[in-house]
Amino acid sequence: MDQGPRPNLWIKWMETLDGLGYITAGFSFLVLGMVVFAHAWYTFVTTIVFGVLPAALSLIHDLLLVVILLELFRTIINFLKTQVITLEPFLYICIIASTRRILTTGAETAYASHLTDETFHRYLLDVSVNVLVILALVLAVFLARRAPRLGPSQPTGI
Repeated sequence: MDQGPRPNLWIKWMETLDGLGYITAGFSFLVLGMVVFAHAWYTFVTTIVFGVLPAALSLIHDLLLVVILLELFRTIINFLKTQVITLEPFLYICIIASTRRILTTGAETAYASHLTDETFHRYLLDVSVNVLVILALVLAVFLARRAPRLGPSQPTGI
């Protein structure tokens, strides 16, 4: 009469809610990305008359944010398919965010009305740190791709 261990209904219920949480977060990233995309193009079209370069830099800045949001959305889709969270998408997001920061500080510095030596040195330090971060993240992507893949049933050694 013993049919083995009974599945805990509370755990099943909590796993279902966890999946629904990921689904709603994923849709939120997608909708937010679409809103930012539409707003970015609206802002570009309305501000291009004041100068092409500032409008284009603002558009690039916003579109990189859209790419970050879509990468988060894609990460959630992959998690829902495989039940495994991978490192690479987060490394890509960090690379995009650092690139976005370089573009933003570059645009702010280029359009500064009065640029002091201290501000310029702070800009150089900021860009240098972000370039180093990008290089470290690219190395991390390289190492992550070369690492052996562990399956769900393989021990991680932790």
